[in-house]
Amino acid sequence: MIYSDKSLSQKLERTEARANADFVETRARLEPETGASWIEVAGAFAMFDGPESPCTQTFGLGLFDVITAEHLDELEEFFQTRGAPVLHELSPLVDPSLMQLLSSRGYKPIELTSVMYRELESAFEVSSSPKPSQAKGGLKPGLQTRITGDDEADLWAQTSASGWSTETEGLEEFMLGFGRISARCQGAYPFLAELDGEAISTGMLFIYENVCILAGASTIPEARNKGAQNALLAERLKFAADRGCRLAIMAALPGSQSQKNAQKNGFNIAYTRTKWHLTV
Repeated sequence: MIYSDKSLSQKLERTEARANADFVETRARLEPETGASWIEVAGAFAMFDGPESPCTQTFGLGLFDVITAEHLDELEEFFQTRGAPVLHELSPLVDPSLMQLLSSRGYKPIELTSVMYRELESAFEVSSSPKPSQAKGGLKPGLQTRITGDDEADLWAQTSASGWSTETEGLEEFMLGFGRISARCQGAYPFLAELDGEAISTGMLFIYENVCILAGASTIPEARNKGAQNALLAERLKFAADRGCRLAIMAALPGSQSQKNAQKNGFNIAYTRTKWHLTV
């Protein structure tokens, strides 16, 4: 049995940090003018991928070493000299004194994230039941999933971005640029779902040793509720299990459909993480 303790939190947070570090390094290689970079301070990974990027923050702060005011000075300088907000995502398994230190420096909590995990076996099977409209195998007729080729990074990015077209104005364009980097990350496995040969949904997979992380879930508006994300989830987990992964992790907004889909397929909530923002 896996317990939701500090040891698990260290593994989950480090895996996510490594995936984000790979993303930042890919950005730096493909778009050096952005100044993308990352550093490690007291076991925490601090990422800069541009002022508005969701990667621009720290991961694992306080889980690997006691955080002092001097450590925060160094981290704040890293972000502020690059014109970026100072953001830290904290596991609830850190020492409570860190939250007190952040509060005393003008930080405020602004966001919550459910961090989830599930164990994998080599003979992996997705546990959710197919909808009546789906075939006996759990897939809607004409729905197929696959890993995209090196020459399909733009297709993956465009499909992913289209899934955000009904959200905030300008977000689709931002996600297009974000997706073009994601699909080219070293060690990334970009998955695509197609319905009757047309790309409709995306999912990303990173593997580090025996742990995999799932991200990049997006479905174009007109193709939602057709089982694409469930199929992509199952395919990615089977792919990871076949390659020796024994633990899968993902993150989602509390109460979101992504969280519900994960829970239906055997994911447990390890803990709820809090994002802190320096406001002064």
